[in-house]
Amino acid sequence: MAQPTYSLRALVLRRTKLGESDLILTLLSEDGSQKRAVAKGARRPKSSFAARTEPFCVIDALCATGRSLDILKEARLVAAHDALRCNLEASAAAAPVAELLARMSQRDLANPRLFQSAMRMLDAMDGADDSHRAALSAAELLKILAFSGLRPSLEICVGCGEPVALTEGARLPFSAAGGGVLCESCRGLDESVLVDAGTLCWAQYFLTTPFDAIAEGPADLSASFAVLHLVQDLVRAHIGSSLKSLEFLFTSGLF
Repeated sequence: MAQPTYSLRALVLRRTKLGESDLILTLLSEDGSQKRAVAKGARRPKSSFAARTEPFCVIDALCATGRSLDILKEARLVAAHDALRCNLEASAAAAPVAELLARMSQRDLANPRLFQSAMRMLDAMDGADDSHRAALSAAELLKILAFSGLRPSLEICVGCGEPVALTEGARLPFSAAGGGVLCESCRGLDESVLVDAGTLCWAQYFLTTPFDAIAEGPADLSASFAVLHLVQDLVRAHIGSSLKSLEFLFTSGLF
């Protein structure tokens, strides 16, 4: 009996070796749900799948429904995003985005904003310089958290709901477990660390600004990395473990 098939547009997030020549692909579909499919023979040099299933590739795929994993039958390349694989700094900046999308997306749970946001970020990152790529990575990671229900509160106290002034030069208590900034009155209610107000301002800017504007706007590498550390704290608190690719970014010395 023929297996039922379906078509989808998807972003390749991860490739896992299977057997001698196959790959298991983790895909983010256009509706924001996660799909996993086997690309048979994809590791063979002459396979038509080899260049079309690299991380960050966008493909139009035809898949057959399987018992545990679906089977990739056809793949047409829509966008290669070669610049993100040919440059080590670019790959390092983009990898945490793919990792977090793989962690946050779920099978059969639509969240179209995840796919839409990822497409805009990758397009912007293709032509950006390294400092702007770090900013774009920080922005997309924050947006992924926001679209998944984990938007950090950066100007409102998560304890009492009162506004918190982000005064230049100030250091404010921030609770990753609580999901945001605390006022001085609520500081003792939750475990917190002091964060520069400037870092929170940058995080707010990244959350609310389109990717094209970030790519063309000011780039402060140290500020971007401060926000990335904030994101890592949020991920660790709410997802249960750090992003390995983000730890590599911090320790690689590439930037």
